[in-house]
Amino acid sequence: MKDADIGVGWIDETGSIYIQDRYAFANGRPMVDNTTIDWFALQGREVSGWTAIQFKRLLDTCDIMDVPIKSGTNHLIFAYGLTDPSPSGPTGEISYHKNRRGSRALSLQSYADSPSEDTFAGLDYFDFRLNNYVVPSVETTYHCKIYKAPSNYSMKRHAIGHKIIVDSANEDLVHHILMYECHPTAQFDDNNLPDDLCDAIHRQTALCVHNVAILWDVGSDYMVALPEEAGYPVGGDFPIKYYMVNIHYNNPNRLSDRTDSSGLRLYIGKELRQYDLGVLALGTKPSPAALAIPPKVERFIVDSYCSATATMNFPKEGITVISAIPHIHMPGMF
Repeated sequence: MKDADIGVGWIDETGSIYIQDRYAFANGRPMVDNTTIDWFALQGREVSGWTAIQFKRLLDTCDIMDVPIKSGTNHLIFAYGLTDPSPSGPTGEISYHKNRRGSRALSLQSYADSPSEDTFAGLDYFDFRLNNYVVPSVETTYHCKIYKAPSNYSMKRHAIGHKIIVDSANEDLVHHILMYECHPTAQFDDNNLPDDLCDAIHRQTALCVHNVAILWDVGSDYMVALPEEAGYPVGGDFPIKYYMVNIHYNNPNRLSDRTDSSGLRLYIGKELRQYDLGVLALGTKPSPAALAIPPKVERFIVDSYCSATATMNFPKEGITVISAIPHIHMPGMF
């Protein structure tokens, strides 16, 4: 809770709504922020023990005791008590929440204006989705499934956008969704495509783990439209015939009653565009030999370098980068 910007809200017996602006300088009771008041209650209600409060706050208040709300992923904490602050009013003092607490990583502000689904109305599309997959009751699960490219495109077509589909009931579990291209030499039994924990089928999918075509993680946009001059090639003579979708489930409470049908949808344009879209992945492998962070260090910088062979196939005029998606887990910063 240290360095957390906190809003404390409640509704008293008269139906009056209160919200306090607080800040935690340490892992203890957060102090009231008396520099400026930046949290404002709009409306709320309390029914059968459930309390809901709608409030507003500027994205960046320029207050040193407030944390800016940034684009993409924001790490949120939450907690609740069983009694209202005492005395009930703007100066009420809060009690310790004990183990009634939790955290979530949520996208509170998009990096850009995402397109609406209407943008792709009337277009053909295909889905790569799970079908009521039973999420294991363990903290971390990586599930992988191979999908065959649609066979109904005899000529190359361009996907011009995609939609990430996360079951609304499982938004707290789905951490990322990746779509890999399988190497053109990869072969599978189309009647029994690999579908299991990633570690369990890693030998079968060894040719499907190097080139990420679509990446979504918590904080990314669900809808993506590609630039008008480029499309992602599908079908026809495009050599990629199989794809692997990797879904990471983060289940810290080890829930055992969840089924999931998350995945992704690709929208197919009516005409080919000028350029084929490709993917360039840069980074460091998360292995002890490649990435070893010493214990008890406050800051550790990782530098990655590419050899000349990594860019040997680039055209002389260079390449155009249309988007970038950094991905690292909680201890890291870009």
